[in-house]
Amino acid sequence: MRYRMPVLFLLVAAIWGSTFPAVRVAVDVVPPVLFAALRFDAVAILVLGYAAVRGHRIRPRRGEWAGVLAGGVFLIALHHALLFAGQQYVTSAVAAVVVATVPILTAGLSRALLPSTGLGVVGTVGLGLGFLGTAIVSDPDPAALYTAESLGVLLVFAAAIAFALGSVVTQRTRTGLPIASLQGWMMLVGAPVLHGASVSLGEPQSIDWTPAAAVAFVYLVPVAGGLGYLLYFDLLDRLGSIEINLVTYLLPVFAAIVGWLVLREPLAPSTVVGFVVVAVGFALVKRRALARLVSRGPRAGHEVDR
Repeated sequence: MRYRMPVLFLLVAAIWGSTFPAVRVAVDVVPPVLFAALRFDAVAILVLGYAAVRGHRIRPRRGEWAGVLAGGVFLIALHHALLFAGQQYVTSAVAAVVVATVPILTAGLSRALLPSTGLGVVGTVGLGLGFLGTAIVSDPDPAALYTAESLGVLLVFAAAIAFALGSVVTQRTRTGLPIASLQGWMMLVGAPVLHGASVSLGEPQSIDWTPAAAVAFVYLVPVAGGLGYLLYFDLLDRLGSIEINLVTYLLPVFAAIVGWLVLREPLAPSTVVGFVVVAVGFALVKRRALARLVSRGPRAGHEVDR
């Protein structure tokens, strides 16, 4: 039992880190926004089914729809449309490192949108390191700024901003709706938005599934979307939001390993350096929460993080 939590923590990181190579495989042959829409069509049913089996309240009350709609548009639709589009052009490790800036961006946007929050000088330095880490990962060449890889990093970074903005907005509207029900409804709202965006962008709506794309879809729905969320909700109850969100910083490790083993993706030194810079930025932004976590144990992660 003493090893159960660390093993589950690593398992969530491995499952979700592996989603980056899986998406990379799929968007090579399937329109990215349509693929994201199809994924959340299925995962929404799995997550809401989990909430129902656990006896959670499923139906949002009148005052809870604002958070559901904001999360569906920003956290599900906009974030994943940009992320899946960007992953056409960058390696799995690069995408995962850029996504790891989400907690830092969330803190920065909280400072701007929530009057009760503040970063301070050290937190502002951490926010700057998040941007610097992303710049290092993109490894821009002044002679060729408009490369496909630069576009990919830009799209993934925009996806991280969308997720951070959605997190802040939903924080302002957070109610007593259980987290599994909330996320399930967000997916149920976000999937049709993704379908509409796919049609608007002129993506083909008929898919010629290759074996690799089909395997990727199966992995992303019942494994990453079903088992992954099941383990996440269990750990969230036991550890708290701060400690479970540290899983973000293991995702690039597993994304790089799986990307190298399965797709033979190279791991550039700039990606490693950028990841270290982003991790230091996170530690500065979340220094007080991490200190409480170390001094009081995992359940301190449930406290308000500033």
